Amino acid sequence: MSVVQALFSTLKVNINHGIGVIALNRPDLHNAFNETLIEDLTEALKALELRSEVRAVVLMGEGKSFCAGADLNWMRKMAGYSYEENYADAMGLATMLSTLNRLKKPTIARIHGPTFGGGVGLVACCDIAIASTDASFALTESKLGIIPATISPYVVEAIGARQSRRYFLTAERFSAAEAFRIGLVHDLVPPERLDERVIEIYARLHECGPLAQAAAKDLIRAVAHRQVRDDLIADTARRIADQRASEEGREGVGAFLAKRKPSWATSQE
Repeated sequence: MSVVQALFSTLKVNINHGIGVIALNRPDLHNAFNETLIEDLTEALKALELRSEVRAVVLMGEGKSFCAGADLNWMRKMAGYSYEENYADAMGLATMLSTLNRLKKPTIARIHGPTFGGGVGLVACCDIAIASTDASFALTESKLGIIPATISPYVVEAIGARQSRRYFLTAERFSAAEAFRIGLVHDLVPPERLDERVIEIYARLHECGPLAQAAAKDLIRAVAHRQVRDDLIADTARRIADQRASEEGREGVGAFLAKRKPSWATSQE
């Protein structure tokens, strides 16, 4: 992975026992976004998606913070942009978030310390979010006279419109316990157990078929917020028929009936 690592000035990227770990690596700036980090993260995600040995991707931050949102120097630069330049810049961020959200492999956010603005968006884009009890969160954009636009589809999906109406408008900081209560994070652990819990979750992911996981993520996007009509019913029937008939589906069912582990669960033991 050292060759890939050399491509990214703002990240640390490693593969360890099937886990692709991306660490935001601007600790002196609390891992705040700038255009370079956004580009690096987009490319790192794409690179890990192509690695067959990677079964899941963990996103974390170096230093005291997970991600403090936008870099102040980047924001100063944007203040002088034209509308067209602002739009192009915003599309870079939107593309990175979409890449993370649509990654075929399972994604885990490992969250500690301050997580603000776009950092909350990263959390919402991940499939599973595990937070240390010392984490804190805020959607701070309105304090700056702007809005959390590119992250909004993912944050609203995670916490709902009702909670978004409060936290988008007040920009107030909230605790890890509140993030858990409103559905932004799935699990809370003491700081010393954060890595252990990530590994536990990965162990559960490794028991499941990788193609089935990718298909399940696509299934969620296909059925969420849709009325149950004939076309949706037919689509879900087609999806399960495809999966049952697939090589992975046959292996999984065969392993269950034979009371053995399927091939993907033994490949890294």
